[in-house]
Amino acid sequence: MELAIIGIIVVVVVVFIALTIKIVPQQRVGVVERLGKFNRLLTPGLNILIPVIDQVRVYHDLRIQQANVPPQTVITKDNVQVQIDTIIFYQVVGPEEATYGISDYVYGVRNISTATMRQIIGKLELDETLSGREKISSDIRLALDEATEKWGVRIERVEVIDIKPPLDIQEAMDKQMKAERSKRAIVLEAEAAKQDMILRAEGDKQSKILKAEGDKEARIRQAEGLGQAQELEALGQAKAIEAVAQAEKMRIALIASAGLDERVLAYQSFEALTEISKGPANKVFLPTSAVETLGSLGAIAEVFKASKDGK
Repeated sequence: MELAIIGIIVVVVVVFIALTIKIVPQQRVGVVERLGKFNRLLTPGLNILIPVIDQVRVYHDLRIQQANVPPQTVITKDNVQVQIDTIIFYQVVGPEEATYGISDYVYGVRNISTATMRQIIGKLELDETLSGREKISSDIRLALDEATEKWGVRIERVEVIDIKPPLDIQEAMDKQMKAERSKRAIVLEAEAAKQDMILRAEGDKQSKILKAEGDKEARIRQAEGLGQAQELEALGQAKAIEAVAQAEKMRIALIASAGLDERVLAYQSFEALTEISKGPANKVFLPTSAVETLGSLGAIAEVFKASKDGK
């Protein structure tokens, strides 16, 4: 009997502690009601409640969550049925509003996104729908923001996952896409051939220009080399003439310093004429200067005579 009473007391104590102490994990929050009326929020960590009087109505996850919207069949402006899959990312930022503002905010978000999607797609044609995913997502998010603000829910992002047109439309689009790709390939091949011809012509032009410039440079350098050679040759001849003149000048100066006068030179000329007359020729033609020299033989004889007298 005593053990039963002790067991009941232990159970009561455990239940009391369980109802009194509440440990809330990080990024979660609890809504506490006291006698059925909102009292406060349970924040992460240890929290104390009054058993029976205080009750936790609901816990909210404050992390960003996602809600998949079931595929919806909508009609475009040009009466084409398309199936659209979307996904919504949201976050609870007002636990009190999320608890008392709407019974199920996830269900409300899905319904609003579906209705908004039908309105948006109904204003677009098929091509605009297929190419306007970003615009559709942005419009759905704006509509959800206006509705979920008072629910304590913030829409982080809306993504249109897939847009599926009817099968016959898909086949037509595939054929159109293949035709466009074939056309693009033909255009690219033509452009490639054009670029090839242009590049070849440019290469030939550059080659001819470079060859002409090379020939011009070669001729210029050849002319410059010839001019320099002629200049050096003339300079060498001038120096040679100057050297010969200087040597002649020195020879004359040496003759003059040795005391040789015109008479000695006349005698040497006579000796030279004598050697010439010993040649095979029968006749010797004497230049006028030689005759003048022979005319001075008398002077030569006087020279030898003067020399003998000197002995």
